Amino acid sequence: MNATETLRTIPLTAALICITLVPGRADEPAQGETRLLPLGDNVSLELVYVPPGEFLMGSTPEEKAWATGIEGGAQPGTERESYEGEPRRMSVKSGFWMARTEVTFGQFRQFANDSGYVTDAEQPGGMTQVFDHQWDRYFYSDRIVHPWKSVADKSWRDPGFGFPMQDQFPVVCVSYRDMQAFCRWLTDRERTAGRLNDTLEIRLPTESEWAYACRGGSSESHYFWWGDDLMEGQGRLNISAVDFLPGRETVWPLANAPWSDGYAFLSPVDHYGERGRNGFGLADMCGSVWEFVLDDFDPTGGHEQLHYQDSQKLTVTRPVCRGGNYFDVPGNARCAVRLGITNVAYSDSRDGFRICLGSPQQTVPVLR
Repeated sequence: MNATETLRTIPLTAALICITLVPGRADEPAQGETRLLPLGDNVSLELVYVPPGEFLMGSTPEEKAWATGIEGGAQPGTERESYEGEPRRMSVKSGFWMARTEVTFGQFRQFANDSGYVTDAEQPGGMTQVFDHQWDRYFYSDRIVHPWKSVADKSWRDPGFGFPMQDQFPVVCVSYRDMQAFCRWLTDRERTAGRLNDTLEIRLPTESEWAYACRGGSSESHYFWWGDDLMEGQGRLNISAVDFLPGRETVWPLANAPWSDGYAFLSPVDHYGERGRNGFGLADMCGSVWEFVLDDFDPTGGHEQLHYQDSQKLTVTRPVCRGGNYFDVPGNARCAVRLGITNVAYSDSRDGFRICLGSPQQTVPVLR
């Protein structure tokens, strides 16, 4: 039984006892202390306490060179690695609670069932990016063909993998606006139950909170949360690896991790257990699915404070995503990797999210 399955079997009464929050208490929670958020119907979500601290945002020239080299496999000659910026020391001044795993399909379904929420991809005219099952190669004689396409008939309910979603899979095909709706629902639920006051809210992490949490407490600039050696990642993360695509005798082309992680697409959250958790006890921080954060994308690098497209209006038009995904080559699934999403309504079968519980942070999603 994995961690998620354990959470789903905890009686609701026990979860209610575990989640009683006392904001501003004199004795700060200990690093790694856990709490459960009950979502109803014996579904719950586990949080882990992350204390304040310092970390390095960005990546060294050597790391960028490795990412685009033979082992890293990222495409050289693009601007992508420049988005990471050079290493610079930042601090997270307040502790926060972060979900041990990405929000799962089962947890998001509980939200949708309880609230009646309809995601952006499910709206009239909505679209989402999914795997193109007709795709068979990258390079034809006259063009490059990528394995993803935009469709109108898929969503988080059926992301088009060709097999049913499992409750323990991370939810995908949800937008920045959908993620924020989930967080508002859960915040309102906790406040209505008297377990949360106005000094805290459930939300997406800021980029600096995410980057700090990903490194697991390390103050050094490493490629991955465990260090710089890719081979130490075996049994720790789900990325492009030596796994056959469903119904085929081929694996993802280009650079692969030189082992099988057991899944060509999604793996269950926390599938790798203790070995897949970093120094803060957080699972799947590299690979698995892209994780959205609150900030608007700045191509020159991430910020210590929440970054807006317009700081006067608190607007976000291009959310940041971090951490890579199951399809990415090793060089694109490092702690420092960051990209800007097309817009706040965009969704993709490689994208998901992880929540945190911390001080309120307001953003205004703007669709352009």
